Amino acid sequence: MRKVIHSVNAPKAVGPYSQAICAGGFLFTSGQLPIDPATGKFTEGGIKEHTRQVMENLKAVLEGAGIDFSKVVKTTVYLDDIRNFSRFNEVYAEYFPSQQPARSALQVAALPLGAMVEIEMIALAE
Repeated sequence: MRKVIHSVNAPKAVGPYSQAICAGGFLFTSGQLPIDPATGKFTEGGIKEHTRQVMENLKAVLEGAGIDFSKVVKTTVYLDDIRNFSRFNEVYAEYFPSQQPARSALQVAALPLGAMVEIEMIALAE
């Protein structure tokens, strides 16, 4: 079974995709950007503020599926500048204080709308 997940507490998609899909006992999120769902614009600040907004957006998507960060098994992090990695990690770690999921993090040439960070997740949806 395949179910589309949509949360009004997360930003609307900036393209033809769903915020998340539940399938096969897993939740697959689309990458989230640092968009404030109330304004539709990027959060002010640097990598820490942007990371926090991305994580809050993902939290809203997870909650829309009835789960939380404890169910996340894998994340993929895209950074526009790997030199921001340690500052990114400071905020990211707040959301996973123990039993952290598997993770890949990489620098990319560019992200949608000029973002500094984008994160996608896979979580248990059972």
